[in-house]
Amino acid sequence: MKKTLFAAALCGCSFVAAAADATDPAALSPVVVTATRTAITVDDALSSVSVITRADIDRLQPVSLIDLLQNLPGVSFAQAGGLGQQSSLFLRGTNSSHTLLLIDGVRVGTVSAGIPAFDQLPLDQIERIEVVRGPRSSLYGADAIGGVIQIFTRHGPRNGGLAPSLRLGTGSRGYADGQLGLAGGDKHAWYNLSVGGQYTRGINACRVGAAAAFAGCFADEPDADAYRNYNALANLGYRWDGGTELAGTWLRSDSRVEFDGAPYGNQHHNRQQVAGARLGFAPRPGWTVTLAAGQSLDEQTTYNDGVFVRYGNSRRDQASWQNDLSLADDQLLTLGIDWQHEHLSSDTGYLADDRGDTSGYAQYQGSFGRHELQLSVRHDDNQQFGGHTTGAAAWGYAFDHGLRLSASWGSAFHAPTFNDLYYPYGSGNPELEPETSRSAELGLSQRLDNGHWALNAYQTRIDQLISLDANYFPRNISRARIRALEAQFGTRLGDWRLESWLTLQRPVNRDGGANEGHLLPRRPERTARIELDRQFGAFGVGATVLAAGGRYDDLANLRRLGGYATTDLRASYAFAPGWQVQARLANAFDRRYETVYYFNQPGRSWYLTVRYTAAD
Repeated sequence: MKKTLFAAALCGCSFVAAAADATDPAALSPVVVTATRTAITVDDALSSVSVITRADIDRLQPVSLIDLLQNLPGVSFAQAGGLGQQSSLFLRGTNSSHTLLLIDGVRVGTVSAGIPAFDQLPLDQIERIEVVRGPRSSLYGADAIGGVIQIFTRHGPRNGGLAPSLRLGTGSRGYADGQLGLAGGDKHAWYNLSVGGQYTRGINACRVGAAAAFAGCFADEPDADAYRNYNALANLGYRWDGGTELAGTWLRSDSRVEFDGAPYGNQHHNRQQVAGARLGFAPRPGWTVTLAAGQSLDEQTTYNDGVFVRYGNSRRDQASWQNDLSLADDQLLTLGIDWQHEHLSSDTGYLADDRGDTSGYAQYQGSFGRHELQLSVRHDDNQQFGGHTTGAAAWGYAFDHGLRLSASWGSAFHAPTFNDLYYPYGSGNPELEPETSRSAELGLSQRLDNGHWALNAYQTRIDQLISLDANYFPRNISRARIRALEAQFGTRLGDWRLESWLTLQRPVNRDGGANEGHLLPRRPERTARIELDRQFGAFGVGATVLAAGGRYDDLANLRRLGGYATTDLRASYAFAPGWQVQARLANAFDRRYETVYYFNQPGRSWYLTVRYTAAD
């Protein structure tokens, strides 16, 4: 198996990502490319990895990417309201800007704030998601202190036929969505063209009352905050007989979201666009070259009751050259160069609005009997903050009966964003230092015929952590420490499928000042999830319980947000070949809770969907 995967790695990452979905999860561990930038199985990854397939997305019936990702261990969200509202993802207790988001290999996220717009990305255009927990700066550079999330967009089949798809949905609060697509391909070419949309009348994002205007969202606008999104995707590629492969992706998402913020603005017009191309070829046996280039755009215009207030646009251009060299059986050396340039344009004055980064990296992967070894090192030359060298080392040992022990260490860094440094009106701090981190992890896992389990214990130390003080002014915290334990368990109980996890974490301030020992804001210490599904022929039923402990909204730990548990119920019926009707009751017991101080979350919600997908 390992020899096959090393050979597959020499065929180009985009093909491997597409081919992985064709495997039987019960018989073969899924193939991932994000953990090492080469193709390996989840079982061979020496880091904690989760894979979400298109089948998982359809089964769980989420209405947003946030709705989906919060079901993973180590992931927590803070969202200022309902669907489409601004959100922050905390991976393994690190800051929201410490998770690198890739779409088909292209970096995504606003240059100004450094936070990916998870709330604006359309689920309908996603084929699969790989989530790698733990530092990955030694392979990807800045922003990967907590980990990397890579989204692979939907692609066409390779069976020589056409595969149309259709989805129509409705639900609570005027909710409506839909998707229409046409995909096709053969042994050489593939394509997927798709358009979609989503709308909800929404909920009131912020609590009503005078206190909201002073202690919460600084506005008192008691109205429903609507959200609408329109999106389109083009994904295509061609593979020649000799193995050379050319693939390209274009994804665009346009949205309108209302929020509570008058008179400084109460509506955002957002545009996210990602375009990328990848060429893979083998100059000689045992050597594969992958050339990639891409661009991501993040544009936002703010209005107040229809009157223009401000705009901010960011662009990130990037390119890479990767060489995978097979040194011997189960011995792979990867050498590469990455380049990116960030540019910001806005009617808000910044002292600087662009910067570049050029980096080189090397990685070695080897297997020696029961032992596995991964070593990587990278040097980034940042135009604004100079050079940063990061590294990682991981070791694994395979016992009998599918039991495996792993240990790893990695360093990472994150450069302050343009907003952190230069945002005017007293909200920027040009004296900020880059954040650096060191993480160590120990894992034990086992895959059995009827289930699996895993335990991962880790510690991350972050120096110069950037956080907002009581006056919303960014400052460096000299030291922060995160200690945590992640436990996962899955099995089959007769015809029932059970998946569960528990995360216990302690993300604390260790700078020795007034906030010494306080929890970092908006990160719960305890989260857990239990998922149960069963198929009765054409019928399917399932339930998910997600629980999160209390958290604080500020560095001083004065504003406490209570813990909560939500229950989702779902059902489906395949009433004809390719056709399926689905129903979901989210937050079935109408639990009221907040993940951001004074901002509401949706109560009980129902959704009904009809979908058609042509059989492969």
